[in-house]
Amino acid sequence: MIFVAMSKAFNSIGFTDTWPFTLEWLPQPAYLVGGAVRDGLLGRKADYLDLDFVVLEQAIHTAQNIAKYYKAGFVLLDAERQIARVVFPGATVDFAQAQANSLAQDLQRRDFTLNAIAYNPFTQELIDPHQGQTDIQNRLIRMISSQNLRDDPLRLLRGYRQAAQLGCQLEPQTQATIRQLAPFLSQVAVERVQTELGYLLNTAKGVVWIKQAWEDHLLSGFFPSASEQFDRLLKIDPAVETLHQHSPTLTPRLSHPLRNTIKTSQLAIAKLTCLLTRDPSVAEVELTQLKYSKAEIRESIAILKGLATLQQTPPSQMSLRQQYFLFQEVGTLFPALAVLAVASGVPVASLSPLIARYLNPDDPVAHPQVLVTGNELMKILNLSPSPKIGQLLMKIQLAQVEGQILTREQALRWVAQSLEHGE
Repeated sequence: MIFVAMSKAFNSIGFTDTWPFTLEWLPQPAYLVGGAVRDGLLGRKADYLDLDFVVLEQAIHTAQNIAKYYKAGFVLLDAERQIARVVFPGATVDFAQAQANSLAQDLQRRDFTLNAIAYNPFTQELIDPHQGQTDIQNRLIRMISSQNLRDDPLRLLRGYRQAAQLGCQLEPQTQATIRQLAPFLSQVAVERVQTELGYLLNTAKGVVWIKQAWEDHLLSGFFPSASEQFDRLLKIDPAVETLHQHSPTLTPRLSHPLRNTIKTSQLAIAKLTCLLTRDPSVAEVELTQLKYSKAEIRESIAILKGLATLQQTPPSQMSLRQQYFLFQEVGTLFPALAVLAVASGVPVASLSPLIARYLNPDDPVAHPQVLVTGNELMKILNLSPSPKIGQLLMKIQLAQVEGQILTREQALRWVAQSLEHGE
């Protein structure tokens, strides 16, 4: 076991001052391990704390006591392995009992050296048996052993994700081992793979590592046609800058989630579409196999179809109807479509009319107002429920887009005249 004094960088951030509980609640010895220690050494701060503690005994009892005193949430994660979680408003704290009551064994079973450093908050010492601090200084992701990666193959992809998030490189032997073990990733639940991919898609420097992970056979089984799209994928982030220079009010919307309940951003979806087969039906199968939600699948396919429309008919040649149907297809995801289009070679200048429409909430093409509902049509014009009601509503929308009608009264009069003429 190697003990070293806590580094100045680690100490300078007032580490324990950020914890949601005081030291008196921890048994001695207790060790903070994993990502929180690594991030402390890197000087990285997070809005939400994620702390992992290893104790030699009474892990669950410790978590229960802290949760009870602070009126926090308590979750028993694994009774057999003695792992429990305490959930605070701004932090998640896990407590685990050391394997064989040995911190050394616990650190030995971890994935990479920079994640295998422990911190004793009572003595302010770092325990670093695998020289993780040296690898942190050199910005290297180095495995502790190939067997550890084999034991949980998700760690293979996690190495690329952490390289992207931390600004590190994979140590050559580690990367070679990952290539050898890549087939074992297929044994991992696809939901876990999707989560790691999501981190890469939402990380600023993730694109290069997605490409590398694909070339190292970690993602090629999920996205067999991605090699044809990498040029577009690598151009996404520069396309954001190009769009921002042209329309600084549009690009901030790329960070918006697809839905309030979905964390995936518009920019991440734009990147994801670059990995998919261009055929929407095949792309839908690829997304379904990775257990993406119905909303994520629907939005991804909509963007693919929207891009095909823009590539087939330049915006300058689109009729008002074609523009209307394009906006109906992509909806609020137009910023994602715009950045994907620029990355695919569509000039920003040609997108200007569409961007202006999207940014104008009163534009009748991008944001048509409902002038009259189906129920109102049936009641006022004494019509029976039938598919004809939907057809009439669509005609009203298109007439509104083309400027033929502007008000509810005009819409009702227009429908009545159409019915009189048997249209």
